Amino acid sequence: MKTRVTELLKTKYPIIQGGMQWVGRAQLASAVSNAGGLGILTALTQPDPDALKEEIARCRSMTDKPFGVNLTILPTTVPPPYEAYLEAALDSGVKVIETAGRSPKAFIDRIKQAGAVVIHKCTAVRHALSAERAGVDAISIDGFEAAGHPGEDDVGGLVLFAAAAAQVRIPLIASGGIGTGEGMAAAFMLGAEGVNMGTRFCATKEAPIHDSIKQALVAAGERDTNLIFRTFRNTGRVLRNAVSDAVIAIETRPGGAEFADVRSLVTGERGRRALSTGELDGGLVWASQTVGLIEDIPSCQELIERMAGDCRLAMAKGLEAFSDGC
Repeated sequence: MKTRVTELLKTKYPIIQGGMQWVGRAQLASAVSNAGGLGILTALTQPDPDALKEEIARCRSMTDKPFGVNLTILPTTVPPPYEAYLEAALDSGVKVIETAGRSPKAFIDRIKQAGAVVIHKCTAVRHALSAERAGVDAISIDGFEAAGHPGEDDVGGLVLFAAAAAQVRIPLIASGGIGTGEGMAAAFMLGAEGVNMGTRFCATKEAPIHDSIKQALVAAGERDTNLIFRTFRNTGRVLRNAVSDAVIAIETRPGGAEFADVRSLVTGERGRRALSTGELDGGLVWASQTVGLIEDIPSCQELIERMAGDCRLAMAKGLEAFSDGC
């Protein structure tokens, strides 16, 4: 598979592993890269920039293929040292930086000076165009099906991917709701040149999370996610469990709620512990509607090869059906 995305990233397949908090670590990123995709380490999963350097070195000891680092820039009262994390990645020779959250404009020149490329992840066409004007090399755009924070516009991938492809001129990567080769083929038909997957890679053998959580992803259907933080205009999509149900109950109670009312339920530490111990109701488990498409827990190699094959087959069937109809 050769697209502008594979040429930009120097990968065999235009398949990118999403940068996921607590999950984007060396064992998963290296497995994705070894399978021909682009693995992503999540910078803020590491406690400090020096730990990120160590994780990059660990990943490099496990693969000689390209991999990237995600830097999610969030509006917080006490922001992490974003510049230091970025320098740790660039000093370590990482050539692909995925940014998300706020605009990466302040970091683009430094990334380009280091000879690296920037993929910016966003949730709206207007944000994609702004990032393109700022100088990023590719756009990864999240449909409303996505895990994490899919924005407040509530536009699904079927419309969003096509709308973005009609206006964005740099390579476009479809994200959110992608978990099969057929979905990948659909994204290509809508104008994308690559796909980004988070939840689907969580249900692989190499994902550094407890098997009970992986089995929960397999067992879930497409209706088994919750949208939390809606009332705070910071919508997040997570797996339905006791914690996310409780958050919604608090948010929708008479009189409303403030974030402080749910803070103890949604801490990152609780989520990290749930992923590592397998206690499904122990914290938030971020997951997309892709859970409705997950039926097994393959290796990353098996998953990527299957997706590539199924994508080719779906595209060929589509052309055959069109030809027969004509």
